[in-house]
Amino acid sequence: MHISSLPGRRGIGSLGKAAYEFVDFMCDAGLALWQVLPLCPTSYGDSPYQSPSALAGNPYFIDLDLLVDEGLLLQDELPEYPLDTVDYAAVYAERFGTLEKAFMRFDASRADYIEFKNNNAFWLDDYALFMAIKKAHGMRSWDAWPMGLRRRKTGTARYAPRAEFYKFLQYLFFTQWRALKAYANDRGVKIVGDMPIYVAYDSVDVWSEPELFMLDAELAKTSVAGVPPDYFSADGQLWGNPLYDWEKMRATDYAWWVKRMRKAFELYDVVRIDHFRAFADYYAIPADRTDARVGEWKVGPGKEFFDVIARELGEPEIIAEDLGELHDCVRELVRETGYPGMKIMQFAFDGNPNNEFYYTNYVNNCVAYTGTHDNDTTRGWFDSLDDGSKATVRRTLGYDGENVAAEIVERLFSSAADTVIVPMQDFLDLPSSARMNTPSTLGGNWAWRCSDGYATCAAAIKDMVVKCDRS
Repeated sequence: MHISSLPGRRGIGSLGKAAYEFVDFMCDAGLALWQVLPLCPTSYGDSPYQSPSALAGNPYFIDLDLLVDEGLLLQDELPEYPLDTVDYAAVYAERFGTLEKAFMRFDASRADYIEFKNNNAFWLDDYALFMAIKKAHGMRSWDAWPMGLRRRKTGTARYAPRAEFYKFLQYLFFTQWRALKAYANDRGVKIVGDMPIYVAYDSVDVWSEPELFMLDAELAKTSVAGVPPDYFSADGQLWGNPLYDWEKMRATDYAWWVKRMRKAFELYDVVRIDHFRAFADYYAIPADRTDARVGEWKVGPGKEFFDVIARELGEPEIIAEDLGELHDCVRELVRETGYPGMKIMQFAFDGNPNNEFYYTNYVNNCVAYTGTHDNDTTRGWFDSLDDGSKATVRRTLGYDGENVAAEIVERLFSSAADTVIVPMQDFLDLPSSARMNTPSTLGGNWAWRCSDGYATCAAAIKDMVVKCDRS
C-alpha cells in the first residue's frame, strides 16, 4: 500500500491520520510488514522510479492537517479534493503554493531544523539547489540549462536563497515520516521500502556527480537501462536511465552507493532492491534507441558490492527482486548474498507442476506475492484470461469458487515462504481499475486510491493469518 494510495481529502495520500489508521488496521489484521513504493519525489510521468533525487522525500506526502496543528497553515487554506484517483496535475499546481504559505510562517532558526540541515547537508544542499535552479528554468531538464549551471561552474550562488524552501520541505517530510515509522515500529510493524536500482538522468544525482555515470564529454547519455523483451513487454522495457560507470564506483569503494543504502535504512527496516539482477549483469541499450530490442548484457559489480555494503552497514535486511529471464550469474549472486528472492503467484499457471512460482514449490528463504505494482490486480488478471487459461488456473488450484484472489492469498499464506506480501487491492478483491502500474505505458499509472471503509476486511485477514500459523 503506497502512501499515495491512502484515503483522504487532500488529493493524494499523506503521512497523517490515514497513515496511522493503516498501521492500526495492520495490527488488527495480524500483519507485520508494510511495503511502500519509493518515497522519493515524482516527476514527469508521476513514477516514483523516475525521481529528481534518490535520497529526497516526496513533498506531496507532507500531511497538511498536521501543519494546521503546528500553526503553519490555516484550516481554510487546505485544499479539498474528492476521494478519487490521484490527479497529479492538480496536486502539482496547488501543493507547492500551499506549502509556501507554511514556509512563510516557519521559524527557520528552530534548533531541530538547523540540526536537520546539518545532518543531511551531504545530500540536501545539492538537492535544494538543484530544485531551485530547475524551478527557475521552467522545470526543464538540467541538460537544457545554461552551460555554467549545467556544469556547476558559474551562476549557482544566486539560487541559494530559494533553495531554503526545498530544504524546508524535506524537513517536513522527514519529520513526519520518522514519527510515522516510529509509531509503526512501536506496534510491531516493519516498513519495507522499495529502492530503484537506477536513478533518473534529470536528477541531482547525475547533475552533481556526472563522472559516476556513462555520459559523454557533453554530459549526454551514451547507453541507458532497460530490459529486453519478456513476459511484461514484447518490445522490452526502455527505462532510459543512465547506466553507472561501475569502474569508477569501484575506485571509490562504492561510496555513492554506501551513502544511498545508509539513507535507505534510515527510512525503512527492510529494503527491496528493484531489478537486483543488474548487480550481476545488466542490459545496456544504445541511447538513441526507441525500444529495448537491441542491447548488450554486461557484467555488474557482483558479490564484491554487497560485501562492501555488509562491511559498512552490518547485515541489512534486503529483498532481491530477481524476476524476469535470469542468467546463471544472477541466480548465483542471490545464493551468495543469502537475500530472499521473490515469487509471483500470477506467473505460476503454465501447466508445469514444477513451476517455481507455484506456492507448493517455494523455498523458505523467499518473499511470495500475488503480484507486484507492475502486475494487474489478481481479480483483474484472472478476469482477463481466456476460458482455457481460467480452466487451467482452477484445475491447478483445485478451486471452483468465485473469489480466486482470496484463494490465492490463502495458498500463499499456507506456503513454505518465510514472508508473504499482498497488495491491498488483492485483500479487497478489486478489479483492473485498481491496478497501480502498467509497464511501458505513460499516463494513468500510480493513481489508485483506497476508499474509506477498507478496514472491515481486517477480521477475515486475521482469521487467515491464524489459520495458516503466520501469527
